[in-house]
Order: sequence, then structure tokens, then C-alpha cells
Amino acid sequence: MAKPRKHVDLADSYAVRLMQHLVVPTFVIDPRRRVVIWNRACERLTGVDASEVIGTNKHWQAFYETRRPCLADLVALDRPEQLPEYYSEYAARGHNGLGFSAENWCVMPKLGNQLYLAIDAGPIHDEAGNLIAVVETLRDLTDQKRAEMSLKELATKDGLTGLSNRRAFDQMLMSEWARAQRTQKPLALLFVDVDHFKLFNDRHGHQSGDECLRAVAAVVNRHAVRPLDLASRYGGEEFALILPDMDCDAACTVAEEIRSAVMALQIAHGAAGAGDHVSLSVGVASLIPGGAGGGPDRLLGAADEALYVAKRLGRNRVICAERVLAEFARADRGSHRLPAVASRRSRRC
Repeated sequence: MAKPRKHVDLADSYAVRLMQHLVVPTFVIDPRRRVVIWNRACERLTGVDASEVIGTNKHWQAFYETRRPCLADLVALDRPEQLPEYYSEYAARGHNGLGFSAENWCVMPKLGNQLYLAIDAGPIHDEAGNLIAVVETLRDLTDQKRAEMSLKELATKDGLTGLSNRRAFDQMLMSEWARAQRTQKPLALLFVDVDHFKLFNDRHGHQSGDECLRAVAAVVNRHAVRPLDLASRYGGEEFALILPDMDCDAACTVAEEIRSAVMALQIAHGAAGAGDHVSLSVGVASLIPGGAGGGPDRLLGAADEALYVAKRLGRNRVICAERVLAEFARADRGSHRLPAVASRRSRRC
């Protein structure tokens, strides 16, 4: 037997008042995606008064600067396929059943700051199964997310220079090599080595050595200008720069800019056998991954070989892997025959 109308109205009124006083930020939209409830906790979270959004489709303005659906809208429209387009973390819990959950950064235009919100949105149906409302609840996870990002950054950053560390370099190189295989575009790698760094430390001390490495790191990092470029400290006095979608000529231009910029710093060296100022040797390689075998070790080996040649030919220069033989031949004609390319360990100095 159906409940008397009066009891239904009282229940509805009680439910609305309860939702208004919930400590959890909550809003409700109807099937036409108009806001019917915007509780006080939601006002505090967003800085947007209920009077600004009730009866409108403008709830998105509380979270984003440009128009886009909120999670409740995707539930109302039953569009789980659009979740990846709008949210970095998400889960669909059933078509028009249990709703969706997601997490993402919201810009919060009214407050002028960014919050990382965990969002749940679920449908409400009548006894006939028709959608009558969608409820969206929000949780502020900003502090937890920032702590997580800080820990992740500590795990991937070099403590001395602030550049990415070897672990981050290895991960990015694998990722970019796989992408270059798919796109068949070149992937460039620079190995940047501080010349006579042991002699520098012996002459000026390790504190000055650290300052020198930080100065060189800053120069290398300034040349990682595109979103997928990665500057890292490869180890000791050696740095690496991953440059996706770049051929050898363009990568050599970047390498020469780095070498020249460090020379322009005029960091005093002066140790016996070294120049007056700190200089760099740079090995450059660029490859388009082939389909048959071979991984990023090919690129590493080519750049390492080019760096060895730069050291053997007198340091303070840029050598491209594509021109190694030509550089050796030119040096051989000009002076004496140089030995074959050796391993990384044989050129540490």
C-alpha cells in the first residue's frame, strides 16, 4: 500500500534538510542536469553560494574555468566511456546502477586555488526505474595528494642537483624508446661530462665541486624545454638529456648551446692538464628504433661511444655518433692514430 502523500512530503523534507547539514560536500542534479541541492559543506568547499547554482546547469563553474561535465553529469547521461577523457583516476560501478567514482585536480575558480578531489556520483531512481536525481559527493584529498607527489619526487630526483635521477632516466628512456618505435620518429640522447672533474675536486675541494655540478645541471636543465624532454644526473659528473622527436643535427645544436653556456660561466679550473675554466665534452646520438630487436641500449651505446671520442679528441667539444668515424679519420690525418673505442670505465676522468 502506498504511503500517504503527507508522510512522503515529510520524508522528502527531512531528507533535504539532512543533506543540507551533512558535513560531506554534496550536490544533487535532476535528470535535466539542473542543480536542486547544493549543501552548506559544498558552499564552503567551493566558495559558491547555493543561490548561484540552484536551478541552473552551472555547477561546473565551481570546479573548472572552461565548461565540461562534472561526474554527476556523466552519470545522468550514462556515459562511462567519457570518464578517461575528463579524469585521471576513475571507476565505473555499473550502467545506471551504482554510479561512478573519480579523482582529479579542480581549479576552484571562486577560491583561486587548486584542490585534488575524490568524487562519487550515484543515481537515484523511482519505483519504476526512472532516473529522478544524481547525487555527487566530494572529498578534499589535496594534502594527501601533495604528500604523495613529494614522496614520488624524492624518489625520482637527484638530491644534489634537483635533476631527475638515474631511476627516472631509465624509466623515461624505456617509455620514449617504445613511443619512438610506434611513431617511427627519432629519439636523441646527449651524454654531458664535466672535463677533468677529479682534478677540479682535488684543486678546489668537494664543496666547490658540488657547486660546479649544480651550475652545470642548471644549464642542462634549461635546455629541456619541451614537455617530454628530460634532464637527469646520470652519475657522478655526467648528465644525460633525452630529446624525443629530434634528429642528430638538431640534438648537436642543443649540445653545442650547452657546451658554450658552461664555458660562458667561466668557472675557474686551472688544474695541471686542464684548461683555465670548466668545460664539457658531449656525446650525441639519435636513432629511429627498428622493428627487429634492439632496445634503448643501442642509443645508450651510441651516445657513450660519441662521448668517448669527444674525450679522446681533446675534450671541450661535441661529437655526434653518426660522425664518429669521420672525426677519428680527421684526427688521424692531423696527428696520430687513435685507439679503438673503449668502454665507459676507461674514459672516466
